[in-house]
Formats: sequence, structure tokens, C-alpha cells
Amino acid sequence: MVLQREKPINIWGFASPGEKVEVSFAGHKKEAIADKNGNWLVVLAPLKTATKPQIMTISGSNKIELTNILIGEVWVCSGQSNMEYAMRKLAKIPKLKNEKLGFPSDEVAKAKNDQIRIFLVNRKTLIKPDSIHKSWALAQDSALRAFSAVGYFFAKEIQNKLGIPVGMISSAIPGSAIEPWISENAFAQEDYFKNQKVGNDPGKFYPTMIEPLTQFKIRGFLWYQGETNCFLNEKISYAYKMKVLINSWRKAWKENDLPFYYVQIAPFNYSKTKGKVPVDENTEPEFWEAQTQLLRLSNTGMISTNDLTDSNEDLHPTYKWEVGRRLALWALAETYNQKNDFSGPVYKSVSFKNGKALLDFDYLKATSPSSITGFTIAGNDGKFVNADAIVKDGKLIVSSKEVERPMAVRYNWTQNPSGNFYSNGLPALPFRTDNPLIKTFKTN
Repeated sequence: MVLQREKPINIWGFASPGEKVEVSFAGHKKEAIADKNGNWLVVLAPLKTATKPQIMTISGSNKIELTNILIGEVWVCSGQSNMEYAMRKLAKIPKLKNEKLGFPSDEVAKAKNDQIRIFLVNRKTLIKPDSIHKSWALAQDSALRAFSAVGYFFAKEIQNKLGIPVGMISSAIPGSAIEPWISENAFAQEDYFKNQKVGNDPGKFYPTMIEPLTQFKIRGFLWYQGETNCFLNEKISYAYKMKVLINSWRKAWKENDLPFYYVQIAPFNYSKTKGKVPVDENTEPEFWEAQTQLLRLSNTGMISTNDLTDSNEDLHPTYKWEVGRRLALWALAETYNQKNDFSGPVYKSVSFKNGKALLDFDYLKATSPSSITGFTIAGNDGKFVNADAIVKDGKLIVSSKEVERPMAVRYNWTQNPSGNFYSNGLPALPFRTDNPLIKTFKTN
């Protein structure tokens, strides 16, 4: 396994009531006495990076040895099927349209890096006392074939750039909504839900898929989920559910600012589907807008996937290696203080002058002077038309001959986006300047 470096390490287990237990690891020894229920816990002092395997000995009335332990960085990745999407599926992907993103179809066959270790949560066995360590494996062969592609490629990028061990814990369930991943009690802490029914089995997966992990020290979280809630035409309610998830998970791990990096769901023809709730062509852009609100919480980051699908009929786009890489860019820059670009343009503010809209963005660097597409603009009548856009003096200038006095601008505001607004080699997040959630979503 990999243990989290530079943080106190919890080692816990089960013994006979009153049994004395000694834990020995990396030159440290700690003792504990099992309580009346047989539970025991010791806390080891923070340890520095260790790339060579070490052995942990746990002694009581019997003796347990855990071998091949490294000290490095540990991340938990969770969500639904796009996070669960296993490495074995890469070999079955047909020819891709965007060859610039590469195609590591043979990654499992080539993966031989023993500095990456993986833990795949199985909700049927995780809560059993002796199962927690048995699910750790090297990121190779059959274990890797069953593991999250996003999680693995994130780890590969982090390990390559930092040269330290990386452990990934994947806890994801296909088709799951967000509510089951949150402790049911956590919703009561958010004012938004005091007079609303939460729905979707709140807390269903939390006791078996998340809570048993909370004593294991980690660096942060990766989250890739939303499709199920988007099918339900959720908007601001999803933003509040994500807020509850982020705050409650941080509280459960007893670290109130753990990094939380997440994925904007990919374009899909939601309006062409028939489900429990009517949806239309604005459903997904409005869902993206809800996801974006969480960037207002501390230590969060979101990547865009608007350009990572070959078909809007595919709910599981294939470029998972690029999703993992983009998440890693956020972590490398914001968590590990590496000097690298990590985000495309993120809309900040707009002003209107002389028939033009002048937009400010975070993470905007000079772009090529070629025509920028994907923007629409509207005046008082609310009728949006295609617009011209160009970056000049650090601002994006948007206009149209059809709109004399513009009042609002939108970018990629469609479930079939084709805009080409990039910076740092990364796509801009979709947005609209007439965003109602800016005033209605409360982050505190």
C-alpha cells in the first residue's frame, strides 16, 4: 500500500477487549489497549517520502506483518460510471477522432511502475475487519484492468512529475446519484435542504463505501459524477448537494480544506432522452453552471470535458487518460505548488461599451488571432445570435452586427458545444453572463 506522507498516520484494527497491541513501523513504535468492543487505534508521527518498501508489524496475542509499504501521496476518487470506467475498456475503444490526445490502448500491458498502488473499494467486503489491506495492489495486470482509468492516469501524471509514490483509492458505482455518497445527517447542516426532500437514497453508499476510509489519511479527492442528477433536470439543488458532499467529506477526514477536484460532465444529448423528468436543450448547460458554482469554495477545481467526446450519443466518452491528466494539472499546480498551467479560461466579469461586450477571465493568456467560435450575444429582446470574439489586451471582446446594444453573452451554451476558446492548451468552461446562480447560491 501507500501511506500518506507528512501527516499523522492512523493505524487501527480489532482485538480482544483489553488486549495490548504494539505497532512497529519505520523506526516508530506505538502501543494501544483494545477497548471493550475490541477496537484499537494508534497514531504514528508524520513520515517523509519513502520509495523503498517497508514492513509494518502489529503484535498482540498474534502477529500481523504488512509488507511492501511506501510513503507518498494518497487520493480518493469517487463518483459514478465515468469514474468507475475501468482500464480494461481502453483495449476495446475504436479509432478516435482527436489523435492529438494520444491513445494509450495498451497501457495495462505496459504498466510496470511499482510506485503506483491502487485500492478498489468493494462495498460488499470493505466493512469486514480483515479486508482493508487485502484490496491494495500494484497498478498492473488484473488489478489495474479493473481499476478506474481516470484515477490511474491521474496517478501516473502525479508520480511522473513528482517522482514519489502515489496510492489511489477508487470508490465509485455506475449509475449512482450524488445523494447516496453523502451521510444522511449531513444534509441537515445545509439550510437549503431544511424544507426540501433530498431524494435518491441519501446516505445509501456512505456507510460502506466512504466512512470506512475516513481514518486513512489522504491528500485529497477526485470526483466524477453528475449524469444521473442531470437526467433529473437539477440545477441549483445539485450545487448545494455538491457543497454538502465536499464539506461533509472534509469534516469526516477531519481536515477542513482537503483539495477537491472534479470533472464537468461531458456533452450528451440529454434532450433526446425520455426519463422520469422532462429535460430540454438547456438542461445540460444549466447543470454545468451549477457545477461551476463549487469553484467558489476553497481549494476546489473543475476541468472541462467539452472537447473530450467523439459522439454526443455516448454517455461514457473515451478520453479518460486526458481527464486524469487535466485533474493532475490542478493538483500539481494548486496542491503541489508546481509551476504549470492547469486551467482554461474561467469567466469572471463583463462590461458593455460601444456596442461590444468586454469580458474578463481567470487563467486567460494571449490566444492566437484566429477566429474564436462558440459565442452568442443578445440585447434587450433576449434573442441570442452568433457573435464574433477576439482576445485583445487581456480581455475577450464579443460583438455582433445584429445586436446594437448587447446585454448578455454566452459561450458553448448548448448540449452540443463546438466552441474553440482555449488558453494554456485547455478549453474554457461554458458560461453565461446572465447567470442567476451567482446571487442565489450561498457558499457559506
